[in-house]
Amino acid sequence: MTNQEIDKLAEIIWDYHHLNQSLQKVDCLLVLCSHDTRVAEYAAELFLQNYAPYIIFSGGLGRLTEEIFNKPEAEIFSEIAIKKGVPRDKIIIENKSTNTGENIIFTKNLLTRQNLDFSSFIVIQKPYMERRAYATFKKLWPEKELIISSPPIPFKKYPTELITKENLINIMVGDLQRIKEYPDKGFQIFQEIPKNVWEAYEELVKYGFNKQLIK
Repeated sequence: MTNQEIDKLAEIIWDYHHLNQSLQKVDCLLVLCSHDTRVAEYAAELFLQNYAPYIIFSGGLGRLTEEIFNKPEAEIFSEIAIKKGVPRDKIIIENKSTNTGENIIFTKNLLTRQNLDFSSFIVIQKPYMERRAYATFKKLWPEKELIISSPPIPFKKYPTELITKENLINIMVGDLQRIKEYPDKGFQIFQEIPKNVWEAYEELVKYGFNKQLIK
């Protein structure tokens, strides 16, 4: 399989992972933190454009970030936001979660402890994890209104030194498998996967992009 063929299949999955939802003002921005600090920069821009009066950064140290960060992801992200002009007193930090489900559950519990009640959120995530974040949020916090968003970075410009194109495709393939299997485990709501998307998944797995699959 040529690099061009791999890219074509990967972009089918990349596009499926995007929800392309329109932004509108909400009660709070909820940022699901990770290794990708471009998400923090994008979230700060949305805050400064007055999309919400508060911003939550949710994330402890995960499998990727425990090797590159010396403090929880949420604290790294909040520092970036403050440098971009977000007031410290408008930031809420949840710094214990290690996966998307915990992001939602721990944030929910934190807001309860702080007697805060937000009805609507823009959930901000990496581009290739929009759909999974949506499915998880709708399962675990269905009574809330949400919009999913991510930095507007195209597939070909997304890879970095930390996340190579090979790593990115492996992660996207793994996330698609989870979108298919996690509803039966009670982790996410069901979402239809188009035939061409699943065929792209099968081709990439066959070619060796299986490093992030669950067994």
